[in-house]
Amino acid sequence: MAETVRRSTSRYGSRPTMKDVAARAGVGLKTVSRVVNGEAGVTQDTERRVQEAIEALGFRRNDSARVLRKGRTATVGLVLEDLADPFYGPLSRAVEEVARAHGALLINGSSAEDPERERELALALCARRVDGLIVIPAGSDHRYLEPEIRAGVATVFVDRPAGRIEADAVLTDSFGGARQGVAHLIAGGHRRIGFIGDLPRIHTAVERLRGYRAAMEDAELPVADGWVSLGPTDPERVREAAAAMLSGPEPVTALFAGNNRVTVTVVRLLAEWERPVALVGFDDIELADLLGITVVAQDAAALGRTAAERLFRRLEGFDDAPSRTELPTVLHARGSGEVPPAED
Repeated sequence: MAETVRRSTSRYGSRPTMKDVAARAGVGLKTVSRVVNGEAGVTQDTERRVQEAIEALGFRRNDSARVLRKGRTATVGLVLEDLADPFYGPLSRAVEEVARAHGALLINGSSAEDPERERELALALCARRVDGLIVIPAGSDHRYLEPEIRAGVATVFVDRPAGRIEADAVLTDSFGGARQGVAHLIAGGHRRIGFIGDLPRIHTAVERLRGYRAAMEDAELPVADGWVSLGPTDPERVREAAAAMLSGPEPVTALFAGNNRVTVTVVRLLAEWERPVALVGFDDIELADLLGITVVAQDAAALGRTAAERLFRRLEGFDDAPSRTELPTVLHARGSGEVPPAED
C-alpha cells in the first residue's frame, strides 16, 4: 500500500516583532519601544493596550539590538571545575543571586579539571560577549585571557588564583585551615598523621599540604615519606593510599583528607577498618554532622558572593589594582577527629 505523505504546518513560526505589537495595539513603533524599555511619555491607556498586545502575541524583547546600542550584554560567565561536585552548588547559586540583583544573567559550564577545556569554555563565553567572567581555574597559565581583559571583560578568579597574569582572586585560607585541622589531631595525642590530597598541580592541594607540614613542624614531628599522597581523587586511588598508610609496622593513627571527595572515600574505608582511626576532612560534606565527621569547613557561598560582588564592582568602573582576598575556615569538631590514638 502506498504511503500518503501529508505536508503539515510547523507548530514553530516566526517570532512576533514590535511591528506586530504596534499593529495590534494601533500605535506607532516608537510608542511600543518606550513601553518595552520602560521609558516615559506614554499614557496609561496606551501602555495598557500595548501590554495587552504583547501578552496576546507572546512578544519578547530582542536584546541583541540593545547590545549593539549599549555595548553590554547583561550576562556573566562562570567556569566551574565540576558541576557535579556539591561544593560548587552553593558557590554557583551565590554568584547567580548577585548577578540577578544586578539585572544580569549567569551562564556556567564545567572544565572537568582540564586546562584546555577551561580555555575553550572561557573563550567561548567571551565570544558570546559576556560582560565578565568568574573562573575556577584548572590550568596554571591564563595569559590567553589577557586580550579579553584588555577588551573590557572583567575577570575574577575564585578558589584558586590565576596563573601568569595579575587578576582579582577570592580564595579560602587553605594553608591556615589545614594547619588548624592537623594541629587539632596533634592536640588529641596523634603523632603519626597521614595526608591524602588532590593533584599536585592544583593550588589548593599544595596549600593544604603546606599547612599539614607546617602543623607537624610546629609540633616538631617528623613526616615519613609514606604519610603523604597526592593524586587523582578517584576512590580507588584514595582507598589504596589510605590503606597503605594504615598498614605496616608503624601505621598512622590519624588521617587528614584534603577535600570532600577524599573524605567520603576515607569514611567508607574506615567503616570497615578494625582499628579506630581519627579523621579530619577539608570541606564539609552532606550528613557530616549526623555521621560525626570532623571537618575544616570553607564557606562556598561566601566565595561565590564575594567574587561576584568584586566582578560587578569592576563592571561599574572600579579600577584599582588586582586584589587577593582570603576567607577564613571554621573547624567543626564532631567526633571523628577526636578519636584518641590506638595503642601500638
